[in-house]
Amino acid sequence: MIEGLVNAAYEAVVTVSLLGPSGPARQVEAVIDTGYTGYLTLPPALVSELGLPFRNRSTGILANGSEEAFGVYGVTVLWDGRPRYIDADAVGPTPLIGMLLLAEHDLNIRVRDGGAVAIRPAE
Repeated sequence: MIEGLVNAAYEAVVTVSLLGPSGPARQVEAVIDTGYTGYLTLPPALVSELGLPFRNRSTGILANGSEEAFGVYGVTVLWDGRPRYIDADAVGPTPLIGMLLLAEHDLNIRVRDGGAVAIRPAE
């Protein structure tokens, strides 16, 4: 199970471990975004710090309605205790967890400041 908290801005936040091709794991706080259909977004500066390998370019519609081109990079995320190699979109200032990373999991959020966030494998 992955656990987190709802912050004062009413964002459901969990900490995930990211692994680049070399170096130690990096702990990152990420906001759960059920409106994002990908796996994970990471700020471009963090992608560079981790030395993530480039996979391709893509475009997407952001929450503000604008279309943006961005790079897609490979990263290993420790997800529910297991390493998963996924695509991360290098866009935005805040890491976001999307619906593809949440697939086959149950998400429970107590929506209040300090409320519990729990992500469990679906039974």
